[in-house]
Amino acid sequence: MKRLFLLALLLTGARGLAAREYTEFPAASPQIRYVGRTLVTDDGVSFDWSGTSFECRFTGRSFAVRVSDTKKNYYNLTVDGVPAGTVALCGRDSLIVLASGLGRGEHTLRMQKRTEGEQGRTTLHAVRLDRGGRLLDAPPAPGRHIEFIGNSLTCGYGTEGLSADEPFKAETENCDKSFSCIIARYFGADCTLISHSGQGAARNYGYERSTSPVTMADRIGRTFDTDETRAWNFADSPYRPDIVVINLGTNDFSTPPHPTREEFRAAYLRILATLRGAYGDRTPILCVAPRVEEPAFAYIREICDEAPYPNLAFAAVLPGYCNDGSDLGSSAHPNYTGQRKMAMLLIPYVSTLTGWSIPPVAIE
Repeated sequence: MKRLFLLALLLTGARGLAAREYTEFPAASPQIRYVGRTLVTDDGVSFDWSGTSFECRFTGRSFAVRVSDTKKNYYNLTVDGVPAGTVALCGRDSLIVLASGLGRGEHTLRMQKRTEGEQGRTTLHAVRLDRGGRLLDAPPAPGRHIEFIGNSLTCGYGTEGLSADEPFKAETENCDKSFSCIIARYFGADCTLISHSGQGAARNYGYERSTSPVTMADRIGRTFDTDETRAWNFADSPYRPDIVVINLGTNDFSTPPHPTREEFRAAYLRILATLRGAYGDRTPILCVAPRVEEPAFAYIREICDEAPYPNLAFAAVLPGYCNDGSDLGSSAHPNYTGQRKMAMLLIPYVSTLTGWSIPPVAIE
């Protein structure tokens, strides 16, 4: 794993910083660009979905954030386009120095949430620069956006695990190494991950009945993964995807009792209805069937053939796309190598549905 930055000073005990002059900017400053579902309040900017990120351009020799987290989350940090390690966030009102000793001139910084919503909700209160440092205009958006809806595969569960026998740890979950972020990176697109490990369309992993009371069919309408009280306002959303990729069905049928055809179909159609109501009929939706060929494979293919919605496409990740050894990480989930192979299978579909060309670059 990359080196872990745990330089966190509780504000209540950071009086020594008073001797160092700084300039503070609110988290909701327009110069800070967020990608993903966020909520702006008087306290800052809050979010919990995997892959949510913020980035900014600035001048100054250091960069720090005032931040709170309801549990403990891990973030990918990039400074001036170079990976700078992993940041752990926990506790209330912490001051975390993300970069120091920088040279003169303009710098860029990006933080991406590696871990999923059940690991906690983050609130960014403010950013701090050395006195005289300033935030510059926000980095421009790439002009492309993909929304991924899925389960642990989309979250990047266990992508940094060393073997299939290794148990899950939040430290080894890294959505940036999932097929979703790999595909978005390949096409130079922003991406939003609406995903939660163990979730299905009709039934979640290990649930005692054939349908679960809360599944991804419910979560896709939320601002926060773990808060059912705050609905996401699709009409006021800062992004509108060029394509939506759904990868669900594994958890529905991984253990008995399985949902019936009618139960699974009703739940999946509810997901499609939500997306069509939010984005209209022109946005293509790629429905990916999981490795479990039957019955999810047949059900999803049938839905794509018969659903009363245009611009639906079907794809499948069939058995054998990766090996059962070196391509697997924690709890037998695909590691980065396995996730790259999955991305390679789906990239042609995304290209065809969006019209985006296939660039001659590495898939990584």
